[in-house]
Amino acid sequence: MPDKPRFCLPGVPAHAVRRENSLQAVFFSEEDYQPYLPWFKEGCDRNGCVIHTCVLMTTHVHLLVSPDEPDSISRLIQLVGRHSVSCVNHRQGRCETFR
Repeated sequence: MPDKPRFCLPGVPAHAVRRENSLQAVFFSEEDYQPYLPWFKEGCDRNGCVIHTCVLMTTHVHLLVSPDEPDSISRLIQLVGRHSVSCVNHRQGRCETFR
């Protein structure tokens, strides 16, 4: 089942959380954290977002982000998800998805 649509106002900071299915770990080692910040930068550049703060936790990620468009945050999270799913699945030898 897809997540409910986010209610976002352009230019207004919003709290966004990205977590893995069944609350499983997203980060397994120090090297798993490394690509996330460049992915967020790419997502912000492509989708018109400004990240004010980012907290990378073992099982999820918190963002305080201001979107330029109502769907900018969703597109940012989707872009990071596409990158991270293949990267983490390859490293962990699994074929699950993130949400």
